[in-house]
Amino acid sequence: MFRHRPPPEEERKVKANDREHNEKFQYASNCIMTSKYNILTFLPVNLFEQFQEVANTYFLFLLILQLIPQISSLSWFTTIVPLALVLSITAVKDATDDYFRHKSDNQVNNRQSQVLIRGSLQNEKWMNVRVGDIIKLENNQFVAADLLLLSSTEPHGLCYIETAELDGETNMKVRQSVSVTAELGDPNNLASFDGEVVCEPPNNKLDRFCGTLYWLDRKYPLTNQNMLLRGCVLRNTEACYGLVIFAGPDTKLMQNSGRTKFKRTSIDRLMNTLVLWIFGFLVCMGVILAVGNAVWEREVGSLFQSYLPWDPPVDNFMFSAFLSFWSYIIILNTVVPISLYVSVEVIRLGHSYFINWDRQMFCSQCNTAAEARTTTLNEELGQVEYIFSDKTGTLTQNIMSFNKCSINGQTYGEVMDPVEKQPKRLDFTPFNPLADSDFCFYDEKLLESVKMGDSRTHEFFRLLSLCHTVMSEEKSEGELVYKAQSPDEGALVTAARNFGFVFRSRTPGTITTTEMGRTITYSLLAILDFNNIRKRMSVIVRNPEGRIRLYCKGADTVLLERLHPCNQELMSITSDHLNEYGADGLRTLALAYRELSEDEWETWSESHRWADKATDCREDRLAAAYDKIEQDMMLLGATAIEDKLQEGVPETIALLSLANIKIWVLTGDKQETAVNIGYSCKMLTDEMTEVFIISGHTVQSVRQELRRARENMIALSRAKGGGKDEGIGGWAEACFVGNGLKDGQEGDGTTAGGSKQLHCSSFPSSPSNDMDNISGEFALIISGHSLAHALEADMEAEFVSVACACKAVICCRVTPLQKAQVVELIKKHKKAVTLAIGDGANDVSMIKSAHIGVGISGQEGIQAVLASDYSFAQFRFLQRLLLVHGRWSYLRMCRFLCYFFYKNFAFTMVHFWFGFFCGFSAQDVPDHRSLEYPKLYEPGQLNLLFNKKEFFICIAQGIYTSVVLFFVPYAVLYFATQSNGVPLANYQTFAVTTATALVIVVSVQIALDTGFWTIFNHMFVWGSVSSYFTIMFALHSQTLFRIFPNQFRFVGSAHNTLLQPVVWLTIALATAICVVPVLAFRFLKLDLKPQLSDTVRYTQLVRQKRRKPAGRSIGAAWSGTGSVSEGRLGARGGSRRSGYAFSHQEGFGELITSGKNMRLSSLALANFASKHSSSWIETLCKKKNTHTPPSTSGECSPAPSNMSGMGPALSNSSSVLGGSQETPIEEETDTAVVLSSSSHPAALEQAEPRASAQVAPPDSSTSAAASTESPGGWTLSLETVQEALFGRRGCASASYSQGPPSDARETPHTD
Repeated sequence: MFRHRPPPEEERKVKANDREHNEKFQYASNCIMTSKYNILTFLPVNLFEQFQEVANTYFLFLLILQLIPQISSLSWFTTIVPLALVLSITAVKDATDDYFRHKSDNQVNNRQSQVLIRGSLQNEKWMNVRVGDIIKLENNQFVAADLLLLSSTEPHGLCYIETAELDGETNMKVRQSVSVTAELGDPNNLASFDGEVVCEPPNNKLDRFCGTLYWLDRKYPLTNQNMLLRGCVLRNTEACYGLVIFAGPDTKLMQNSGRTKFKRTSIDRLMNTLVLWIFGFLVCMGVILAVGNAVWEREVGSLFQSYLPWDPPVDNFMFSAFLSFWSYIIILNTVVPISLYVSVEVIRLGHSYFINWDRQMFCSQCNTAAEARTTTLNEELGQVEYIFSDKTGTLTQNIMSFNKCSINGQTYGEVMDPVEKQPKRLDFTPFNPLADSDFCFYDEKLLESVKMGDSRTHEFFRLLSLCHTVMSEEKSEGELVYKAQSPDEGALVTAARNFGFVFRSRTPGTITTTEMGRTITYSLLAILDFNNIRKRMSVIVRNPEGRIRLYCKGADTVLLERLHPCNQELMSITSDHLNEYGADGLRTLALAYRELSEDEWETWSESHRWADKATDCREDRLAAAYDKIEQDMMLLGATAIEDKLQEGVPETIALLSLANIKIWVLTGDKQETAVNIGYSCKMLTDEMTEVFIISGHTVQSVRQELRRARENMIALSRAKGGGKDEGIGGWAEACFVGNGLKDGQEGDGTTAGGSKQLHCSSFPSSPSNDMDNISGEFALIISGHSLAHALEADMEAEFVSVACACKAVICCRVTPLQKAQVVELIKKHKKAVTLAIGDGANDVSMIKSAHIGVGISGQEGIQAVLASDYSFAQFRFLQRLLLVHGRWSYLRMCRFLCYFFYKNFAFTMVHFWFGFFCGFSAQDVPDHRSLEYPKLYEPGQLNLLFNKKEFFICIAQGIYTSVVLFFVPYAVLYFATQSNGVPLANYQTFAVTTATALVIVVSVQIALDTGFWTIFNHMFVWGSVSSYFTIMFALHSQTLFRIFPNQFRFVGSAHNTLLQPVVWLTIALATAICVVPVLAFRFLKLDLKPQLSDTVRYTQLVRQKRRKPAGRSIGAAWSGTGSVSEGRLGARGGSRRSGYAFSHQEGFGELITSGKNMRLSSLALANFASKHSSSWIETLCKKKNTHTPPSTSGECSPAPSNMSGMGPALSNSSSVLGGSQETPIEEETDTAVVLSSSSHPAALEQAEPRASAQVAPPDSSTSAAASTESPGGWTLSLETVQEALFGRRGCASASYSQGPPSDARETPHTD
């Protein structure tokens, strides 16, 4: 623990099989520790953390004061017991959390590994592995440390690894040993290996390694391709040996994992500030009362010295005032009682159990419930503004399926059976015994085309079976296992296999297939490899008849322009199909071929050999050679692959966007893959004004691209907001035209993201001001190497301003540490609450850095879950976590704090006023409505419910209440008498009257603050009042007087006081004076300035009171305008976003043709073919680009609602309000009420019967639902209601589709 840390390394020197030599450098062991405490450090560190809470320090200070008898007016145990209880509960919770971290660390550290020690393999725990050891890994084992690969059972020292825990990618990657060590496969040979590695010091760069191996008087360069990093899993390789270079905390995985941080909510930080303010206020009250004591003792108290002398050591009025000051500090400390913090922790614990018990967040498929792993961050869930999400395993299942295809102008895969809702899955077994049983396809027309021998269809699947880099293993006859470098490749080859073109095996020079039951071997002449620039790959093969053909597949953006001119008609049809597939969020590829003569092949082969052997500009020469042969091709068609999203991802993202939450995707995947997923989950859309791509490799280029993006955003925003300003001139116009804003997008002041209209000044304002008022939907895509420059200190502000003005941000090829840096950047510059969600070890640092970390218990282990604050099984549960549990937690906590401060100030200030007369001695809405109206979430983001303003309002109300509760009884009782003429003006009568009035007033106040009553509310509220009277009568009983005569002297005072009618009249008067202003204020606020939650809640009440059976429908007056055609979300408008989306690495073609990865037998790789699942939602809310008068159309759909537990699904067909004539009358009523209400609760009652009973003529110029006059005589248009409800002026026309009334599925009001 106290080990001296060595100085930072400049380079690392590692000698194989020599522990004594390596120990001189004090390299870290392979033991890891992610916990915060140990036995020795727990108590001091934990107490230090807890006393960072200002309140805990405050109560400790009070405890010290109470130990001084001269000033203590309360027993010391009244403070030390609750303080010790709070500290103990928090310590136990922290110790429990850290225990699980220790348990996880021990589980990892105690894993077994085979280490070569003195010539033999011995089992050692991971924690005992040292730098310089040689260890043996077997198939499917985790890599124990960062290793230099020495040898493998595979040919040429190859091995296959999966890096899911490092970068989230589940596709396999290849690593290769240095050729000189590749033959050292025997332990005896490895035991004599004494090479020395000199390399870079430990760092967090996952994609880079630089070193040199010195052995046998020669040196060999080492790169990242020779390294196996900790966290990787060995796949499809029997065994391999590696030399430990970095161990434990020095490994790249641990270098990328952030430290466990102590997280506090914004409410905690605000409470710390308020406690300081209250303490200052307490000091002021103490000073006032101490001064009063000094004056009183000097002027009046001195007259009583003969029979009421000062207690020693007081000998003058100044010292008396000094002691009185501290006494009042103790007496008035109830303004911030320690019970506040106990109550807060209890409330948070209850909210955590609500999350754990939520059945709608339980995943039955994996039998996993949601879990709140912390109890301190619940209310922060209601204030999230930024979500940072991993892609693979979080948004997607990383399962690819062959979904649709276009062959010779005919599209396949669209199955619309009017009889059966669920199409029938094709059975390929009778047709093809080699078919994969897990493959799903539903369109029988394609199978019939194959059976009938259509030549183009056969050529299509022949291309898919030949043009790839997949490796095949046949464990037994007909049992094929494909080893694909990416799931995309596996899906395409599996599709060809099921349609009769089965890839069987390959050698460096041949490919063997089974075509329609006949085995054919092709000569593989060349592989034109894939890279990110080419975005395509090709193979050149010779069939048994001697014909040579080039087969090519790739992105339509690059392949279609290389077609022969005779393909124009087919290309036009196929382009339309590609647009349709892209609109459905599918990943598309175009397929083409070219016949080559023998002379063409020989000529090109010679030029290719010359380019391949070039010593300078080899890559450029090869690219030119490839481009030369890939011309004049004939189009075959296109494929559409579905990267299966997790269930409910598009709906969740749409819903969170409506709640004004920005979602950033941070992924280790390549750009094309991430962009396709962005379109699939509807983060990116074709309606976006502009999508900016930042891909510069230098600081200057990244800065220029960011500034160009900023300038274009400002120009487009101004152009959209109302024409071009004179100050912008031709520059804005050029930017506007150059960025291709779509035709028909007029500057109506309404942005697709819901922003308000931007009014441009006559002269351009500063860039920072312009970026704050961006009007338009923009997206930003940035690569990892560009992000590294953007995160530098002199550029981070510019990056944040551009990125935060965008609706969607996607960061590609980012390292785990970069993910954490992006989160920290937003926390630093935006002061917003952030949430990070992921499922793998590569997401741990991001999860730890965010205010709230969410782990998904997926397929990449449980590291993310262990590091998280909340965990569940599906991304879609995030909407309930935030919009329901988060909002409710924030709402309840804010109401509690406001009430608590009010109550305590009302109680404490009574003592303050008494000091002047005693000589100075001493619900909300249901859960499904929260999902239906995401704008209800915004008060938490804006921190509207508990802030400094609300705090002072509560304090003012508390002070007002204390004044009333003190002076009203004082004034009434001063002259009051009992029925027998005895005066009531005595200390005990006044105390009982004031205390009783106080309890009743604060109980009425909490009753007013309660939105929904349950038996628990009644039990605690009225039970508290009953408890008060019980305790009061007990304290004034003869029983306690007999036991403690010195402490309980006032026998029968409570009984005698409460028998007096004037006392009860006084209590009633004080209660009325305290409560009536509150009621009046709330009534006027609800009537004149209602909040969205008030409107929704009142709508709910109206609907419950006026339920009607389904019957007539409304909508004749609303039909016709603003409707959207049924079906797809819309074509891409000719956009080309499809790309060669494979997660490929360049160089696999060369690896295959060299024969280095060929072997006789290998272990199986899990099949990438996936089961078909129902597709995600096809219709979401669409935004109009032109303003529609409210009298014509304009229903604003609150949110996509086709999810469980909500109202009927939205449809983008039919009319604005009426929709289908079969729509139940109750649904129409619901919609009409919300739309026509003008947010005035009283108007809602009037609007509903009018909307359900009348049908306006089609040509009516005004609509009852468009404008409703309230009893107050003021009118609000539909547009105003839309803006209030949804934060935007224009909405797509949509209506509720047919289905059962939403009321039938309503859940009880639970707040």
